[in-house]
Formats: sequence, C-alpha cells, structure tokens
Amino acid sequence: MNQPQKNPQPWLLTPGPINTSMVVKQAMLHDWGSWDGDFRALTKAVCDQLISFVDDQDAFVCVPVQGSGTFAVEATLGTLIPRQGKALVLVNGAYGQRMTKILDYMARDYVVLDKGDYEPPRGAEVAAILEQDRGITHVLLVHCETSSGILNPVAEIAEVVEQHGRGLIIDSMSAFGAIDIHSSRVRFDAIISSANKCFEGVPGFGFALIRKTVLQHCATHAHSLSLDLYDQWQYLEKTGQWRFTPPTHVVAAFIQALKEHQQEGGVAGRFVRYRRNQQRLVAGMRQLGFKTLLADEWLSPIIVTFFAPGHTNFSFQRFYDLLKARHYIIYPGKLTQAESFRLGCIGQLFDEQIDGLLEAVSAVLDEMQIDDGNPNP
Repeated sequence: MNQPQKNPQPWLLTPGPINTSMVVKQAMLHDWGSWDGDFRALTKAVCDQLISFVDDQDAFVCVPVQGSGTFAVEATLGTLIPRQGKALVLVNGAYGQRMTKILDYMARDYVVLDKGDYEPPRGAEVAAILEQDRGITHVLLVHCETSSGILNPVAEIAEVVEQHGRGLIIDSMSAFGAIDIHSSRVRFDAIISSANKCFEGVPGFGFALIRKTVLQHCATHAHSLSLDLYDQWQYLEKTGQWRFTPPTHVVAAFIQALKEHQQEGGVAGRFVRYRRNQQRLVAGMRQLGFKTLLADEWLSPIIVTFFAPGHTNFSFQRFYDLLKARHYIIYPGKLTQAESFRLGCIGQLFDEQIDGLLEAVSAVLDEMQIDDGNPNP
C-alpha cells in the first residue's frame, strides 16, 4: 500500500520557473562533459529545434546564454544596440522597466513610452515617436508583460517599426513556445526567451533568435565579455561549444522538454492547454468575486493579475501562506497603484490543478473570514 507523501509536489501558479514533468527531471540524472561530442550534439539539437519555430529559418541564428532570462535580455540588448544607438522602450509593467535599467547600466541612450500598469502600446503612438525622433535605432517590446498578464500587440508594433526602418527586439520570455509569432509576417531583429517558461524546461539558460544579417555587424558592441552574443555565436559556429561552462544538465532536460512540447502539438497545442487553463481559472475566480486587472481582450494565456479582496481581513502574506499549506504557490502583484496578486497558467498544469486551486482559494477565504474576493471600489 502506498504511503502518503510527506512533502507533496507544490503546484506553481507562476510565470516560471514552472512545474515540469517527471521525465524532464529525470533527464538531469546523467552527467555530461561540456567539451564532449555527445554534449556538443545536444547543443546543436537545441539550437536547430529553436530555429524551427521561426518561418525563415535560414535568416536566423540561435545563440544560447547561461543564466536567467534577464541575462539573455541584457546580452541581446548589449550585443545588438551599438554604443551610439538609441532605443525606444515600450513600457507597461516591470519587465519593460527592467529593460530601461539594463540600458542605464550599459550607458545606452533611450526614450520611454510608458503606458502604466494595464494599457498596451499602440502602433500609432510608436509611429509618432519614431517620426519625431530620427535618432532612435531600436524599439524594445515585451511580448507578454507578466507583471500584469497583458499580451501586447506585437504584430501591430512590428509593422510600424518596419515601416520606419528601425530594429525591433522582442522580449518573449513568457510567450515564446505557446503564442505563435510568424517571422515572415512580423519582422524583428531578435526574439528572446528562456528554457523554463512555455517550453517547460528547468532554469539555467536563455536564448535569442537573431537575424543573421544583424548579428554579423555586432562584433564591437558588447559591454560584457560573458554577455557578448556575437562572440558566443562565433565560438559555437567554430567549435560547437559554449565559450564558458554550460548548464549541461539543464540542456539535457530541455531536449526532453522539446520532445514533450512536440508531442503536445507544438506551439498550437500548448496554446490550447494554457488558454483552457486561463479561461477555467478566470471563470472560477470571478465566481468567487475576484476581479481581473485587464479586460478580456488583453488577457494572456500565460498569467492573470487579480485585484486583492477589499475586505479588512485580507493580508496577502496570510493568503499566500494558507494556499502554500495546501500546496499551491502563487505570485505577488507588481502593480504600482493597487494591491493585487498573480496566478500563472503555464507549466504542467491541467484541469485537475486549476480546479484544485479554486477549491483551495475558496477554503482560504472561508478561513480568513472573507465573504468573497471583491476588491474595494
């Protein structure tokens, strides 16, 4: 007879790291030599498969980089934007703001279109700025801004940027792999993501898919040795190896994660499950009285921000702790003007986990003696 687990698997309602399959975890039980031919073959397989997610595959190269997603974002900005370049940063949340911090550290010039917590940047606004400021060389956009959960209008922005002859860099950290982006119709210089998001791998490396004709001219741009994607690309091309110690176990796990991604139906299949999770989650939370930050048209299938209940008994930390005791881990909010929290829809989450979370939230409200999740007016 099976005994109950003393420490059951926690369910991560976050935008990454996320719950991974047991087979992905097991893929990390083998040790790899970073210079060995077998590991070089793994690296090549990862890059080749990631390139397959864009349409004009011959036009792009995949450059992986050790570290978290922010490492990959900083590496891409520092490699692609020349020291005399200037960026237009489209900000509607914490991750757009983070790109401005990166540019500050790198001493790159930039201007900001700040839309606040929950409004998307629109093409006409971007066009007006680009027409007025001819010094702007690049536009930076977060695909899915997970501080609010908003899905930004990438195609609309890309069309304007292309019309004005500027470069577009997309932080698609929490969207790539689940939300299709057709490079033949949406022109960009680079798109950036990470192993531990929609591909459902584990943390340890990020990557950028960069237009080859762009990267070829970036040899002297980087502000950092370890974050120089031009040099990383050249070394991979010559040797098949990462310049510095790679996250070998993470790469092996990612190969398995890519297999499972394909088995689920690729980008389309994963989108269907994540969207189902989101719709089931939002419907259930609204039945409990909670309100979403965003209108339905801007809700992403990645993560949803809810306003905190307005009841005087509500404390986010207690709410969090009581849910954690029931094995559900949620994310705090990142809004500047309202108390909120976030619930992710990605990773190894299915109907059973979403329904279990909703039951847990209802039970926690009862324990906190809160009638429902309705926020203050």
